[in-house]
Amino acid sequence: MLPPDPDVTNASAQGGRPPQEASGAGAAQGETIGADSPGQSSTTEKDPETWVTGDEPMTGAQRSYLDTLAREAGEQLPADLTKAEASEHIDRLQNKTGRDPA
Repeated sequence: MLPPDPDVTNASAQGGRPPQEASGAGAAQGETIGADSPGQSSTTEKDPETWVTGDEPMTGAQRSYLDTLAREAGEQLPADLTKAEASEHIDRLQNKTGRDPA
């Protein structure tokens, strides 16, 4: 009789997930996400112009938020914006409407 497979045993103890997925895809042990303290901003913010997916159509969440911001700002925007363009308009309109999270 073979001894139990430790990967199968560990996966069962973790709700059926393989051990390497228990803490997130590709996450190093002890690695964290989010802020160390409330209100702390990310240091990994990227310019929308450098996004790999920046030329894809904006997301539903971007469209919804832009609609809200544009109405508050009294502006109209084209509905066929890319993710990068939508992000830039969101930043601009947040400043204009006073919703700037910074």
